[in-house]
Amino acid sequence: MTDAVRTKKRELSVAEAAVSDVVGRLIEFWGFKRNMGRIWTVLYLSPDALSAEDLRDVLKLSSGAVSMTLSELSRWGVVRKVWIQGERKDFYAAEVDLWRMISRVFSERERSEIISAIRAFEEALAVVEKQRASSEPEARARAELQRERIGHLLELAKLGKTLLDALLSTAKLDAEPLVRFLLGRPARSASEPLPPS
Repeated sequence: MTDAVRTKKRELSVAEAAVSDVVGRLIEFWGFKRNMGRIWTVLYLSPDALSAEDLRDVLKLSSGAVSMTLSELSRWGVVRKVWIQGERKDFYAAEVDLWRMISRVFSERERSEIISAIRAFEEALAVVEKQRASSEPEARARAELQRERIGHLLELAKLGKTLLDALLSTAKLDAEPLVRFLLGRPARSASEPLPPS
């Protein structure tokens, strides 16, 4: 990009503004900051790498907000620094492989939450198991009910981890185990034939 083109003030097109707003809202719905989605989208739709200053100008954000957001996006691996010959400032480009980006987030965020849930359910089951030996019939009955229900939650969390691991490793998802769980049917054995499609 020539210096003349680089110094020209750039504004978002109507399409860029609309798409960056939608992605920002979606990202916020998933628990991230809206500006993460907006900045990533502007970089994703840009034919050239942009500087933090460029992003600040087109999105009307503070330098601090852009800097913090770029750091977070870099940590998630969805933007990267790009070197431009003759330029002293940093430039950024978006990850354009959407599956790579999504799978990284699933692997680092959702998968770790599921693993934490599995541990917590297992610890709770150990506590409830001790309560089943209570001399009070009411306490034993409550512990029995809780053991069964926490056991279902643990089974669902383990199934979720299995499905997520399969999705991350193959980019395909077989929902049959989840459907069987929700319908209260036992898992299909390896020797059982697949149902006709």
